[in-house]
Amino acid sequence: MKSAERRIKLMLLLQQPGGDKLTAGQLAERFNVSRRTIFRDLKSLQEINVPVTWDKYSGYGMMKGYKIPPLMFTPKELGTIMVGLNFVKSQVDADLAEDAQNVELKIKNVLPGELKDFMTSLEGSMVVDPYLRFGGKKKKGGSWYLISSAIAQKKRLQFSYTRKDGKKDVRKVDPYLLVFYEDHWNMIGRSHLRNDFRNFILENVKEVQILDEKFQPSREIDMEGLVFRSNEISHLIRVGIKKSEIERLEANLPAKIIRKEDKNSEIINVTFKFNNLDYINEWLLQFGNKIEIEEPAELIEKRKTLLREMLK
Repeated sequence: MKSAERRIKLMLLLQQPGGDKLTAGQLAERFNVSRRTIFRDLKSLQEINVPVTWDKYSGYGMMKGYKIPPLMFTPKELGTIMVGLNFVKSQVDADLAEDAQNVELKIKNVLPGELKDFMTSLEGSMVVDPYLRFGGKKKKGGSWYLISSAIAQKKRLQFSYTRKDGKKDVRKVDPYLLVFYEDHWNMIGRSHLRNDFRNFILENVKEVQILDEKFQPSREIDMEGLVFRSNEISHLIRVGIKKSEIERLEANLPAKIIRKEDKNSEIINVTFKFNNLDYINEWLLQFGNKIEIEEPAELIEKRKTLLREMLK
């Protein structure tokens, strides 16, 4: 860590909420440097009028009420922010993309000249997921901010939802999670209509209202359980996949892998559960002849039927 970056982080650490003080030894351990280096850093801060305080019993702190500007980014931190903003700008949700552009503009307006130039340079030379950013039409819907606010407040939502068959109905939901998968955002929550957990695609959600009704999240449900829906009745699926494709399968499979074992020197058997055989059948097509379905028999028959229809 460069000295300038360390001193910025040292200032942030000394002004942390609660006013807890730290000794030179604790600071040296935190930054993995010597006590002598910490003394040099503290002297440098005092020379630029940062009001560092010291107490022989408790150590170093910051004068009460003193705050440094929050936007003191290092180039590396700014690069990390740009990666995140570029990901959000690539979203098909028009509101998310617009919000990311506004955040980028606000950050740029308060940066010093050198960092502002660096950010502008990154903006013109960094693209995250170009197929989403440039290829897809931006869509309105979802009101992600209202949904995230309801999740934070543990309040129920009511909204109009467009089903797969095109019909619309009004849903009342206890919202639990916002999840991004492949090319769209989803909200997972307990539907009052079905009295069970359901997945709602945000672009099909309209007219969102936060109700003045609190709900108590179920203690039995964790994040992994909600995403993979392990409590649902699912089919046990086993496929054999070439070792060259295993990383891509693991990174994108919309299910939790239960077991993975070598079949031979070239093939790995992967076992997982999934409740919708038609969906997973089409999803697995992306691996072409590098994957083979081994069970269940019903999925093997669906694969044969689908391939025959495609050959027509």
